[in-house]
Amino acid sequence: QQKLVESGGGSVEAGGSLTLSCSTSGFPFGGYCMAWFRQVSTKRREGIARIYPFSGGGKTFYADSVEGRFTISRDDDANTLYLQLDSLKSEDTAMYYCAAEVKRLEGPCPGLERSDDYSMWGQGTQVTVSS
Repeated sequence: QQKLVESGGGSVEAGGSLTLSCSTSGFPFGGYCMAWFRQVSTKRREGIARIYPFSGGGKTFYADSVEGRFTISRDDDANTLYLQLDSLKSEDTAMYYCAAEVKRLEGPCPGLERSDDYSMWGQGTQVTVSS
């Protein structure tokens, strides 16, 4: 069974840091495009960071809203995706989700605006930033 389980969320003051983890199982993690999304209750889900498999260069991409403050990384030996959140702002408050999609030989990993192209999702972890 394919599973993605996020952890590491919590409450933090503005300017603080958190590290989110996404532990995975049931699929060959190393061959998958991975991404982090976030959502505030009634708003549209926002893609914030994505990372290619190392076979695809391990390239990373970020939304403008988090560029320079958040860092996505992966540990293929541990089948785990990470998101380091630094210099947190109140507007970073959201439910954070990890997502996965197999990297096909043809074509890139799905972009951050293409949440529907990610076929596997975790249940989310809440991040709350107080100002």
